[in-house]
Amino acid sequence: MPHSADLLWGAVGDISRFAALLTMAELGVADHLASGPLDTAELAARCGAHAPSLHRVLRELAGMGLVTAAGPDAYGLTEKGAALRSDAPGSVRSSIRMLGEEGFWYAMGMLPATVREGGSAFIKRYGNLYDHLARSPGASALFDDYMTARAAAFTEGLVRRYSFPATATMVDVAGGKGHILATVLRANPRMRGLLFDLEHVVEHARRTLADAGLADRSEVVAGDFFAGVPAGGDVYLLASVLHNWDDEDAVKILRNVRGAMSPGGRVLLLEVVLPDDEEPHLGKDIDMRMLAIFNGGTERSRDEYASLLDRAGLALSDVVELGSGANLIEAGRR
Repeated sequence: MPHSADLLWGAVGDISRFAALLTMAELGVADHLASGPLDTAELAARCGAHAPSLHRVLRELAGMGLVTAAGPDAYGLTEKGAALRSDAPGSVRSSIRMLGEEGFWYAMGMLPATVREGGSAFIKRYGNLYDHLARSPGASALFDDYMTARAAAFTEGLVRRYSFPATATMVDVAGGKGHILATVLRANPRMRGLLFDLEHVVEHARRTLADAGLADRSEVVAGDFFAGVPAGGDVYLLASVLHNWDDEDAVKILRNVRGAMSPGGRVLLLEVVLPDDEEPHLGKDIDMRMLAIFNGGTERSRDEYASLLDRAGLALSDVVELGSGANLIEAGRR
């Protein structure tokens, strides 16, 4: 077992490695190297970067296996690094850029202040995340792409491992750009769907669903889930929604969903479920971001989700593992 100091210094090194990774993503290094190796001066010219500084970052990236030396002061892209190409299937470029976005980067650096004071330092400087995104179109586009990329890893698991009612209407609450709803509707050709989200988001969803050829089986509605959600759905999906809110707000959202769904309707929560042990887990990593960015947002265990559902008049019936650390929590009226 590594010495404890080695583990700690490894975590310190992770900060530097992420900074180099973020630089690679921001400058589009993988895109510029896609057609073959380049010397540092030429790559810097294409990226709009300072060549000596870029050389130092490339040296770090080579140690991470993302680029490889291809001659004196020249580098090529590795298979591992190709995942940062903008056109790569499942590209992680936008996700890395989002995690390094000014507000997110500030939030993580100020986590000690957040823990000391019990309130998010991010909110004190930038306000509510969604207000910040509404004011910052560039950050909003990155966030949408990040959420799409994050969802892609488990959306296929959702349609493979959960049996949707054949002719159901699914309401995707806070459905973002509509990629999850589109995937579900493509896999279930007799289903209909309704996407519900904030006004500044829904136009993206309309385009997504139209481009997927699903405009005739879907509807997009703008609104605020604290005020209410569209009524009459058979299945209500909340994907990565409740973890943004404290228990009281999460219960309000769930009560609104319960009041809107049809008799016999189901609620599906797509969330990371924390284990009850002390082993490393993706959910614990994400929870640090939730702590930094939201006042009250948190990842939860199965028992904690069951408690929220119970308070809203719902009963947890099943938890399905979808892969990539995600779970589907199914509930119905209690």
